[in-house]
Amino acid sequence: QVQPVESGGGSVQAGGSLRLSCVVSGYTYSGAFLGWFRQAPGKEREGVASINRDGSTTYADSVKGRFTISRDNIGKILYLQMSNLKPEDTAMYYCAARPDYYCSGTGCLSSLHFAYWGQGTQVTVSS
Repeated sequence: QVQPVESGGGSVQAGGSLRLSCVVSGYTYSGAFLGWFRQAPGKEREGVASINRDGSTTYADSVKGRFTISRDNIGKILYLQMSNLKPEDTAMYYCAARPDYYCSGTGCLSSLHFAYWGQGTQVTVSS
């Protein structure tokens, strides 16, 4: 059973930083396509960042230059380093995975690419 489990959320002031982690177990992690999504109250879920097995990444325009996605293929951990946080970054953040998959071209932030989802970790940024 594939199960992503997020951690690292919390409350921070604008301009601050947080690092989210996601442990993904249950399958061959190294070949997986992984991503981070977020959903704010009253809004649709949106893709934040995604990463292929070769380290190629895609970022939402709203987080480019502030967030960095990375993966540890040995420890089976996915990270999202968030810097210069803004109040509009406040949301529940979700880790997502799809085993043995490579996303190329455009659209690599679509939830349609992902098969397994974590329960989420809350990030709150105050002004």
